[in-house]
Amino acid sequence: MPNPDQMFGLVLHDVARLLRRRYEQRLRATGIGLTRSQCAVLVNLARHQGINQTCLAQVLDIEPISLVRLLDRLQEAGLVDRKPDPKDRRAYIPELTAKAKPILDQIYGLAQSVYDEAQAGLSKAETIRFLAELQIIKANLLATTADAAAAITTRSKSRA
Repeated sequence: MPNPDQMFGLVLHDVARLLRRRYEQRLRATGIGLTRSQCAVLVNLARHQGINQTCLAQVLDIEPISLVRLLDRLQEAGLVDRKPDPKDRRAYIPELTAKAKPILDQIYGLAQSVYDEAQAGLSKAETIRFLAELQIIKANLLATTADAAAAITTRSKSRA
């Protein structure tokens, strides 16, 4: 029987869960007044400028209605505006406001402090190598996902 503490997926899941928990603890202590989910929306809007709400929900791996609620709160706080999507009259493109920029700096700083805490005992070179290896794993999984999506699309077209 395999040792669960040596299984890549389980350890990765545990680390991600612990990072989220520590980030939430530190976030509450700062008094920024945002949830981790709201911070994730802001960070991903900065990463994917011009993305519409549907695609953003996919990136965040949440239901579109959950994203709408998060965006409503962020818009009420003056951190996000929503513009009509010129390509789809039913969709909106959320955009960061100028008020969000200093908040993002706080979010990034807080995240970095949690990462520094988590990476204690690793050299700079080890951290860089680890991140590069994670990027390879990410690319492998994205390629597999893209292959699967292409196969599904091909099967769907051949049935039509």
